[in-house]
Amino acid sequence: MSNKSKVTMAVTILASSIWLSGCGLFGGEEKKEIDPPKDVSLVDEESSLKESNGQKQPATDGEEGAVESQTVKTELYLIDKSGYVVPQTLELPKSEAVAKQALDYLVDNGPVTDKLPNGFRAVIPTDTQISVNIKEGVAVADFSPEFKNYKKEDELKILQAITWTLTQFDSVDKIKMRINGEDISEMPVNGTPIDENISRSSGINIDTSDVVDISNTKALTVYYVGGDEEYTYYVPVTRRISETVSDDVTAAVQELTKSPSGSKLQTGFMSDVALLDEPKMADGKVSLNFNENILGSFKEKKVSKEVLDALVLSLTEQKGIESVEMQVKGNADILNEEGKKLSEPVVRPEKVNTGSF
Repeated sequence: MSNKSKVTMAVTILASSIWLSGCGLFGGEEKKEIDPPKDVSLVDEESSLKESNGQKQPATDGEEGAVESQTVKTELYLIDKSGYVVPQTLELPKSEAVAKQALDYLVDNGPVTDKLPNGFRAVIPTDTQISVNIKEGVAVADFSPEFKNYKKEDELKILQAITWTLTQFDSVDKIKMRINGEDISEMPVNGTPIDENISRSSGINIDTSDVVDISNTKALTVYYVGGDEEYTYYVPVTRRISETVSDDVTAAVQELTKSPSGSKLQTGFMSDVALLDEPKMADGKVSLNFNENILGSFKEKKVSKEVLDALVLSLTEQKGIESVEMQVKGNADILNEEGKKLSEPVVRPEKVNTGSF
């Protein structure tokens, strides 16, 4: 699947965290089921990161073609109880207007109400009516005046949620926004500027806590583990790195070795994980050679699921990367957490946070 559509070594770090010790990510106590989204069929393991080519979801409003099931898996970017904008994959009724439907399911007190995962809330104000028109890679979202009825502290989150929800579809690279048919260049409540064509490159859950001068930086999005002991999920966070950095792959690995400052987000990467060679790119595949600290079990040469997932999700956000091939000290004979050999490059899942980990 494309970058847009755009999800044990961490024992040392995360086993000390009470909420992760019970979530089942490390082969310990099995994760508890708490209030899963109502009427949602959780995606099976074939929808998680796998060693095969991903299939793209329907891309455009009005796209022709038979739909075998009565539902379609769609990523909705919702706000969790910690205030992060997080993708949650829900089963929605099949529709020819999938982009409009996705935004309709972001409306508070709308059709998403009975499907919301515990602790999550919708982002668009109640009673907002929406239309979406997609042309030449740009989705124009037009909102009714009710769109203005939100709290100013939610403004940037709403903008990010709309942008990332729409750009999951392969036909959408950028978005434009309107209210009652009129183009807007800034959000209506707190005046957050809207770029002429806003895209994922604008970032999500932006973390600038360690940045002194943002003018000399560029955005880099990586994925961490959020949630609590009963329900965990991957959270995209846009960090700022020096604009002089030319190797964004190595930079992403370095960012994954540290959690965002002042947050409850966790990383499965040890602080001393490092690449031994420069990443190699060919035909959409990036090949990486790590030191042994990437392994959760030195003896069995296993890479934990949350390390592998976070790595692949983070790197496939970068343009041109579709899959990740791993070695440890030049040796490709390594295993995933289930003990299966990572003999093929790992691709991004079709959808993120399906409720199945």
